[in-house]
Amino acid sequence: MSYLLLSICASSVLFVVFKLFAKFKINTIQAIIFNYLVAAVCGYIAHNKPITIPQITQFSWFYYSLGLGLIFIAVFYAMAITTQRNGMSVVAVASKMSVVIPILFGVFVYNETIGRIKVLGILIALFSIYLVTVNPNKIKSSSLLFPILVFIGSGLIDTSLKFLQTNFVKPQDVSIFSATLFVTAGFTGILIIIFQALQKKFTFEFKNLIGGIVLGVCNYFSIYFLVQAISYKGMESSTLFTVNNVGVLLVTTILGVLLFKEKLTQQNKLGILLAAVGIVLVSVSGNFN
Repeated sequence: MSYLLLSICASSVLFVVFKLFAKFKINTIQAIIFNYLVAAVCGYIAHNKPITIPQITQFSWFYYSLGLGLIFIAVFYAMAITTQRNGMSVVAVASKMSVVIPILFGVFVYNETIGRIKVLGILIALFSIYLVTVNPNKIKSSSLLFPILVFIGSGLIDTSLKFLQTNFVKPQDVSIFSATLFVTAGFTGILIIIFQALQKKFTFEFKNLIGGIVLGVCNYFSIYFLVQAISYKGMESSTLFTVNNVGVLLVTTILGVLLFKEKLTQQNKLGILLAAVGIVLVSVSGNFN
């Protein structure tokens, strides 16, 4: 449970960092790319013994991690386009609602329990996500293609992390596994920067690197703690991912109010209350199955 709480905290700090990007006019795309490289360095530093690239390629999870790393940066770009075309509320709903994908995966593949209390808690949690994030007055009418890609991509990332941790990644290898994910995403980002530079659309500013460093440290620990939480046998993934996603939503909303004076509507407040109820029901559901 402690790893899950730490993952929620680290993921929520990412929200604060992104908010500060706007304040200091940091180029988000550049910072995201730098962040992957910094997160990779954090993973290599955290690994408890020296390791070489040839050794990394021998891990059973290596090629899976390359594919997942590509999905990381692809989902980011889908989120960026969705934000531009549909607005932030749609991105939030698409990414958080994707929790249904790892939940269904856990139920059908790993035969996890899905009693009435847990189903009720999950449904309440999903409805709370809608209430907290959606403002009907700000939703823009546009193509659903990219929101759907965000939904599928975000769910696929969580599901893949569960699958790889269960079948391939040993507890002592979590740091190097996480680093490999970020290296793949980072080098893909470098190729994007090179392409932009060739088109003379790339302008480097030192503050973007600083933003990437701060974001990268937070990003590394959000994934590291999440993978460690998944490895805990006392909590099913359907419970873990519900509590994680809704927990991040709750904490980031509260931080938005406290740090950035964001205003909550009555709908948002009801969503926060229901989110807390959903988390409690999902967390205690094992006692009633």
